[in-house]
Amino acid sequence: MKLIHLSILTFSLAAISCTPSKKDKFSLANPELISYKVEQTMPHDSSAYTQGLLVHKGKIFESTGQEASWIGVVDPSTGKPDKKVILDDKYFGEGITILNNKIYQLTWQEKVGFVYDLETFELLREFKYNNEGWGLTHDGKNLIMSDGSNSLSFLDTASLTTVNKLNVTYKGVAVSSLNELEYVDGFIWANIYQKDQIAKIDATTGEVQGFLDLSDLTYRTRLLNPNADVLNGIAWHESTKSLLVTGKLWPLIYVLKLTGSPEK
Repeated sequence: MKLIHLSILTFSLAAISCTPSKKDKFSLANPELISYKVEQTMPHDSSAYTQGLLVHKGKIFESTGQEASWIGVVDPSTGKPDKKVILDDKYFGEGITILNNKIYQLTWQEKVGFVYDLETFELLREFKYNNEGWGLTHDGKNLIMSDGSNSLSFLDTASLTTVNKLNVTYKGVAVSSLNELEYVDGFIWANIYQKDQIAKIDATTGEVQGFLDLSDLTYRTRLLNPNADVLNGIAWHESTKSLLVTGKLWPLIYVLKLTGSPEK
């Protein structure tokens, strides 16, 4: 398992500054857009149906769905995973997060989650929930889970039951289809399923502060792989203050620097 050294990776793309037009495809009227720059790219397994992505202690962890869903540690030089957990085919894997030396994993419609030891990947326990499982992250205390609606559930890590709900809105309009999640400094970044946007959500109020429009990256990706599916996968690299994004069946992970954010 190799550590990420983003500063010396050679899988670079000419830096792309992206300050998107207000005339984007998002259904909400005139959304506030966050500008960014693509610093570089890394290879990604184009057979991986990505459901979760995160960076923990310099390593990229990924989870996938569909048949033989897996959790693995990704080699940044090849994009290939060292698969640590492969689910039984009856489970469709979804989001993952790491907290307190444990990996938490959701499944889609089976309404069952799994908890593994971070070092050994031994299954420690299962837990149940009432809605579908989509994305998963944490705020250092509670797990934060999406189910495809505009509601995020906060789960206590001891009981793994819901202790709080957060409804996500933008200027009074519900923002639904929330998918893969990443918590960063008081905000939850969320993929919007089947859209090219990532929402930046205030973790206290649920109000969306702005959107990353990554439609340019989706377009470029499909030139490389016409079979590439939707944008999905957000990971924060704390030491470099970079946002890693990818998608289902994408051949690349894009390393982004945020260059402008709506002031709230």
